[in-house]
Amino acid sequence: MSQIHILSDLLISQIAAGEVVERPASALKELLENSLDAGADEISIQLHDGGIKQIRVADNGSGIGHDELKLALQRHATSKIDSLQDLESVASLGFRGEALASIASVSHLSLISRSVGAEHGWKVESEGGRVSSAEPAPIAQGTVVEVRNIYFNTPARRKFLRTPATEFGHAEAAFKRIALSRPDVCLTLAHNGRVKWRLQTSTETGRIRELLGESFGESAIEVDTGAGPFRLHGLIAQPAHSRASRDAQYTFVNGRFVRDRVLAHAIREAYHDVLHHDRHAAYVLFLELEPGLVDVNVHPSKVEVRFREARAIHQFVFHALEKALSATRPGMPASNGTGLPASVAATSDRSSSTPLPTLAGTPPASTPFSSGSISSGSISSGTVQSGISFRPGQPAMPMRAAEAEKFYSVLFAEPQTSQPAGQPHQALPDDDDQPLGFALAQLAGIYILAQNRAGLIVVDMHAAHERIVYESLKAAMDSDRIPTQALLIPTTMTASELEVATVEENRELLNTLGFELAVIAPNAIAIRSIPTLLRNADAAHLAHETLREIAEYGAGRVLTERRNEMLATMACHAAVRANRQLTIAEMNALLRDMEATERSGQCNHGRPTWFQVTLAELDRMFMRGQ
Repeated sequence: MSQIHILSDLLISQIAAGEVVERPASALKELLENSLDAGADEISIQLHDGGIKQIRVADNGSGIGHDELKLALQRHATSKIDSLQDLESVASLGFRGEALASIASVSHLSLISRSVGAEHGWKVESEGGRVSSAEPAPIAQGTVVEVRNIYFNTPARRKFLRTPATEFGHAEAAFKRIALSRPDVCLTLAHNGRVKWRLQTSTETGRIRELLGESFGESAIEVDTGAGPFRLHGLIAQPAHSRASRDAQYTFVNGRFVRDRVLAHAIREAYHDVLHHDRHAAYVLFLELEPGLVDVNVHPSKVEVRFREARAIHQFVFHALEKALSATRPGMPASNGTGLPASVAATSDRSSSTPLPTLAGTPPASTPFSSGSISSGSISSGTVQSGISFRPGQPAMPMRAAEAEKFYSVLFAEPQTSQPAGQPHQALPDDDDQPLGFALAQLAGIYILAQNRAGLIVVDMHAAHERIVYESLKAAMDSDRIPTQALLIPTTMTASELEVATVEENRELLNTLGFELAVIAPNAIAIRSIPTLLRNADAAHLAHETLREIAEYGAGRVLTERRNEMLATMACHAAVRANRQLTIAEMNALLRDMEATERSGQCNHGRPTWFQVTLAELDRMFMRGQ
């Protein structure tokens, strides 16, 4: 066995390089952070073979003085902290003093810099950690760092590098993260002599749109909220514009790109109600807080952080995003100035000059329907406002001949000769009032076809009604308990021993959920009351599902972490089913409820509830004007 001995400084630096410089992209990230810490507002990057052959970063920052040039390539040499107190409240991107030394130990590195007020620049070179003497060099104010042949002296590490194209992909991703965090800095990225990105100074939103594309910017919701020492701002994509991968998820803490479990979990929970299980949200979010409240000295790569108040951060981020996403119902303003999807933002030119006909017999939003309707409106003082009319045991009938004749007479009517000259035909109300327009017909017993100023709206009636009932149930639960509807004739259902025991042990919870169940035999339960919002659901099936959830997860979890899943299940059983024919009035009532309901763009499972087809898109389908 060999004796214990102290490792050489070069070997120590090479070991550290394994953590700090995982690949060329890691070296690029460290060099860009140094440029930003130096106050640069213009940075140019040149890469060759994905950074394997060369990484060159030039900036116009404050520069490094002649006496400090060689010292900058030594381990643990930094100008950013001096004491433990500084370490506990780091405000700069770099602070460890390891990056340049680690990069220099595994590459050919040249460092040229000219500090403020210096007559000329100075240059030092390093080959595998051996640093030359400083020599004069021509350069404007700022610093140029050139890294060549990375890992030339550690072949075991070099063989793990991928193809130049793959390495450039990682380097470009690192460039984008830096660019997103500092829209006030001009950045240029060239690869193999060809410019890939040239970014001028911009606003936060402008830079995000430039890097992630206009489609993301048009579908995004702007977030900017604060509470105490915390501030969260940025853009989050609407649920309908989710992605199959996590390639558009960026979180920054005090300007530093991080991957943090607390933030990731808070964001996932905020999207939980509106995002399909196999899709991923897209977002660029900036969290700002006092430096002393976050520990960035967790890992040499500085991508991981620890929060002093992790739970407070989680709740702040969750509630901020949940509030923003709750406003995604039709008609609520998004970043494109409309609550409609991006495809609706630009409507046909003719839609502003040729008004569309108003449907006959279309009721206003406040038209009351039968008292036996499924209640999907707001809940106030223990009563539920009436919503869509679904008459128990009697499906709604299609339009009669007289109604149909009146309906089509409006669609195909000749212009009124008695109408004063210059007065336009009656048009649909502004989209701000009824953005989903008015119903035209029902398709295949599943979809509602509606007309608004932009064109055609297609609504999945079950998915939309499911969200409406779900949000109403949540609102009722938040007000202490769900309103109850007593059954005129109690329903008796066969029950297992476990279900009987669950009823006897959880009467208070069942009352909170709007159920009144009574054990009438060892294997039978009487259903005397069910939630008012679910009065037209299958009472026995609904009770079975509710008892199963309570038995599986327990009363405590049902009222906390499983609450929304439980209510979503109840809403699914109560929502209008496929092949249920609706009248025009019932369809319009559903549209109005969608416009008044939070998160109505997605059902409880995250699937979209409606789509818009614009007149311009229809014209292209039928080649009008071509």
